[in-house]
Amino acid sequence: MKKNRAWQRMLSGRRLDLLDPTPLDIEVEDIAHGLSFVARWNGQTNGNFPYSVAEHSLLVEQIYSKSFKNPEKKWCLAALLHDAPEYVIGDMISPVKSAIGSGYQSLENRLSSAINLRFGLPTKIPDKIKKQIKKADKISAWIEAIQIAGFSKNEADKLFGAVDTKEIDGFSIRLRPPIEVRENYISRFNELII
Repeated sequence: MKKNRAWQRMLSGRRLDLLDPTPLDIEVEDIAHGLSFVARWNGQTNGNFPYSVAEHSLLVEQIYSKSFKNPEKKWCLAALLHDAPEYVIGDMISPVKSAIGSGYQSLENRLSSAINLRFGLPTKIPDKIKKQIKKADKISAWIEAIQIAGFSKNEADKLFGAVDTKEIDGFSIRLRPPIEVRENYISRFNELII
């Protein structure tokens, strides 16, 4: 019986086994390229360019970095990479992830572990740090919902939690071409890599 293919060829030439990923087959350039073309909100955003997962990841890292005095670079890197598996499995809105169930979460966790190992992070991010990154992620989602996804403040508050104006001060979304976002993602990664 023929076995189904479970790998994806990356532009770097690597072949990433999606079911059993290894850190050796992961390159930041592939992550940045893929994420810069994956649209958040299923592409349902205002503007001439899609709002990409790479752009979202940059915003989450900025929010995380601003939230703490002198945060450790490795945890800022973890914030930047928090959605990195989506470079090969795409971004699904939460209701779809819930409907798919544990299979999606398992795949995402395996990819996250391999990515974290590749870049010197623990395979399991400490719960305290994970919660802090999740908070930055929710603030980012709130900003995105209001600024580009057509949500009212009340809708955003209900779905993502009310946000203190101090938490969002100075953050605005500027949609950019994928190549610009990709370069910015790689640049920020290089500033943070341990």
